[in-house]
Amino acid sequence: MSHQPTSQFGLLRQRRFAGLFFTQFLGAFNDNVFKAALSLIFVYSGLIAADATNTFVNAAAGLFILPFFLFSSTAGQIADKYEKSRLVRIIKLVEIGIALAGGLAVYSQNIYAMLVVLFLLGVQSTFFGPLKFSILPQQLDNSELVGGNAQIEMGTFVAILLGTLVGGVVAAQNDVNLWLTIWVVAIALVGYASSRYIPECPATDPNLVIGRNPFKETWLMIQVARTNHSVFLSVLGISWFWLLGSLILTQIPNLTKVYLNGDTTVVTLVLSIFTISVAAGSLVCERLSGGRIEIGIVPLGALGLSVGGIDLYFAINAMDAIVHTQWLGFLAAQGSFRLLFDMGLIGFFGGMFIVPLYALIQIRTPPRRRARIIAVNNVLNAVFMVTGALLSIVCLGLVGMTIPDFLLMIIVMNVAVALFVFQQVPEFAMRFVIWLLSHTLYRVSHEGLDKIPNEGGAVIVCNHVTYVDALLLAGAVARPIRFIMFKPIYDIPILNFVFRAGGAIPIQSEKENKQAHDEAFVKIQEALKAGDLLCIFPEGALTKDGEVAQFRRGVERILNETPTLVIPMALQGLWGSYFSYAGGLFKNPSRFWSKVKVRAGAPIAASEATVNTLRSAVVDLRGELG
Repeated sequence: MSHQPTSQFGLLRQRRFAGLFFTQFLGAFNDNVFKAALSLIFVYSGLIAADATNTFVNAAAGLFILPFFLFSSTAGQIADKYEKSRLVRIIKLVEIGIALAGGLAVYSQNIYAMLVVLFLLGVQSTFFGPLKFSILPQQLDNSELVGGNAQIEMGTFVAILLGTLVGGVVAAQNDVNLWLTIWVVAIALVGYASSRYIPECPATDPNLVIGRNPFKETWLMIQVARTNHSVFLSVLGISWFWLLGSLILTQIPNLTKVYLNGDTTVVTLVLSIFTISVAAGSLVCERLSGGRIEIGIVPLGALGLSVGGIDLYFAINAMDAIVHTQWLGFLAAQGSFRLLFDMGLIGFFGGMFIVPLYALIQIRTPPRRRARIIAVNNVLNAVFMVTGALLSIVCLGLVGMTIPDFLLMIIVMNVAVALFVFQQVPEFAMRFVIWLLSHTLYRVSHEGLDKIPNEGGAVIVCNHVTYVDALLLAGAVARPIRFIMFKPIYDIPILNFVFRAGGAIPIQSEKENKQAHDEAFVKIQEALKAGDLLCIFPEGALTKDGEVAQFRRGVERILNETPTLVIPMALQGLWGSYFSYAGGLFKNPSRFWSKVKVRAGAPIAASEATVNTLRSAVVDLRGELG
């Protein structure tokens, strides 16, 4: 489905996104109103013996998560097999029934009925999860996916915060039975109304046979997810974030009471800062990625999150919390703003970390099984969150760690996990280097990149001005590019890591090493037959005068051996920059900051692609020297 690309806030005015956004927002809000109210009822109503309160509170949390283990695989299969907007409406009708049952359970003061309702809310969330994230790629263009995911994440965290606050207010009312029923039923009704605005989303795998054994199906889909290394590591990265986030949120009340000597208003303040920061970090992703799916900001998110977490440890220990305070008194205490800033950093960079990972999963998973892979993500999220809860019990309860020490430990673990992911999938680190380059030395704009085919083998030919041309092209083009490059450039320290991670093919002249030369052409053939996008700089060397030199005939040999489309491209604005030969390489550049434009022309058939026609096309795209 193709649309005119829209900004993330503009999407909220369009039916193809707004219906889904408000449906998921109201669903998350309703879940948390009921969960928060239920927790307070358990603690303060007197319906449960004091010594059994912790058991029921933890049982409530476990019952809400349990359906993700039991039914996620089935939910993913159903979402792939059937039309999705109709499924969402069915789920929202079920939510109305669950809300009515919840009201009756609270009104009758039946604790066990309340737990059953909470379990059913978890079931409803389990079946909705794969739908919301698999609908997005069907309704949005690729350039809108980051913004769409950012809005969904922002909405989810804001809904969690608001739902928790409203649930607390409702639970404090004398006639909580009536007000909680009115709230959850009314919200469920509005949620169903908003679901009516979700456009039709056709089934992606209508012939799928739904497996009867959910555990077997879950295991099979985990194995399928593992076949795509970057997707599976992204799933693990998202699950790790939910583990980390759940551990931090869980510790905030005790941290506030014991170490900050604050009351419930301080708890609310810290929770609000964290949640709003996650929402803000999610929203900033679209701007930082230029509307593209830019996984290069994932390492930046991991770095910022870790820095904020480490400093949080020192900020807690430095806090002066002698006098019991409400939120205003807390803000007046020395060190309070540093602590809140660190919580904000963790949330903000956490949002930046998670949004591109969701978009990567959506774009690199085949549509016919996208919902099932998202269901796998939900299962692993639940596994990681339960693991985190067990870890906190062991470390804080059995081992006797302090909360600051425990938080520092999980942040150090975060550094280790991030390094492991980036080592396993070097593309993340490679894209980070490219992102830094294109946001520091260069200001890059694009033109005509929609002419590059979304799939299938093709060859890009481009002018060659600097040693970082490959990085600029890789950062501009959405598809991964494998560069055919002169071996001495391929071997440059630091850049070699980037080139290897991107699957570049080093090549030498036939005179220097005929065997290596021929082996490179074999790799080129294999890559094109596999559907890869290749790029070659046919000049064979950097320009010494800024002009486009004559193209060498290696590109003709490639096209003769494996006929394929050729996309002419040009880099404008690099001559005179730091890495060009203007004034001598690395010497006296005419400017340090450069505005660069990456331009693509119409594809040329292999039968028409001679070195002269290709050079003319590149020269026309490059335009005036500069």
